[in-house]
Amino acid sequence: MSGRYGLAELAQTLIEHGPRRALETSRRIRAIHNHITVVDTTKAVFVWEHDNFPAIYVPSVDIRNGKLADKQNISVELKERAAISQLIVPAHDVLEEKRVDGVLRFFPDVTLGPLSGLVRIDFRSIDQWLEEDEPIFVHAKDPFKRVDILRSERPIEVKVGGKTVAKTESSMHLLETSLPTRYYLPLASVDQTILRKSNLKTKCPYKGEAEYYHVVVDGKTHENLVWYYNHPTHESGAIAKLLCFYNEKVDIILDGELQERPKTKFA
Repeated sequence: MSGRYGLAELAQTLIEHGPRRALETSRRIRAIHNHITVVDTTKAVFVWEHDNFPAIYVPSVDIRNGKLADKQNISVELKERAAISQLIVPAHDVLEEKRVDGVLRFFPDVTLGPLSGLVRIDFRSIDQWLEEDEPIFVHAKDPFKRVDILRSERPIEVKVGGKTVAKTESSMHLLETSLPTRYYLPLASVDQTILRKSNLKTKCPYKGEAEYYHVVVDGKTHENLVWYYNHPTHESGAIAKLLCFYNEKVDIILDGELQERPKTKFA
């Protein structure tokens, strides 16, 4: 939300209308920046600024090895309720001082409800976020979103441009809330002659870092059509090193039935 409206507008909206949802979490949340821990808390709050996923807000008292410097106070109804701030991480060892902009600090005020005394640090401004000892990719995970990985022995076949490029009797079906089922296939079940390594890498908070292959069929290159996770997150370990084709761009025949291509932003 802040990227669209700016921090001041975000703060005013949250103060006047409240977040769409706020949920306390008991998991340990840490933020590592400039090789030092700057946040360490077991009292973080997931705050939904929009419907897609939550942001991590932390108590100001759990800022470690750094200090907040307010740059602009934000008033609502003639009362100062929050401030746009900067996190100053002091020099240590041989490392220079670092400053993190785009911090939003809510003042201790019971009228702010769940936001009272919390700080929002832009996720992308921090080198590494951790929940317990697991890295957080891209953004905080939505605790109301689920990923199920199910082993299936229903035969599956993949065709590109009418040509069969993969066929197997065993696959892993990944079901992620609000997304089409993805079919992960053993590398050996895919025609190796069609694969060309891509330089593309993407990250998913629920699965980890993905790498890609282009697919070449009858002289035509289908860019980044296949992806795989060499080292997925713990929860998605069952798909490690398996290959997945974009359902939206290929024909998938599952148990003898041609599947409808899903309509998503990847189509």
